[in-house]
Amino acid sequence: MPRTAIATERAPAAIGPYSQAVRAGGTVYLSGQIPLDPATGELVQADISTETRRVFDNLKAVCEAAGGSLDDVARIGIYLTDLSDFAAVNAVMADYFQAPYPARSTIQVAGLPKGARVEVDAVLVTG
Repeated sequence: MPRTAIATERAPAAIGPYSQAVRAGGTVYLSGQIPLDPATGELVQADISTETRRVFDNLKAVCEAAGGSLDDVARIGIYLTDLSDFAAVNAVMADYFQAPYPARSTIQVAGLPKGARVEVDAVLVTG
């Protein structure tokens, strides 16, 4: 099955050899987003809620570039450098999604690119 790269200037450009997202059939796999400002490429450094909003805004932009929306997300993965941030991240997620919520995993990791505290990836199903 052919893969098609998805890209938008409304989300940060990839910082390595990967695509913002890839479509394979009716499924779009979104690469992890950290709280990078797409206009500057700089890491947003604020409270975890503000950083998480930037992450979900970036994911939303990639979903839209793929012809979908956050409502089409079937699964997300959340990566935190500190699980004590879970409640705040969870509260922000509730602002971006509605029932039925996507499946989710939340994992504490030792580190993330550019020193970010949160990263989220997703799987979008279209058509």
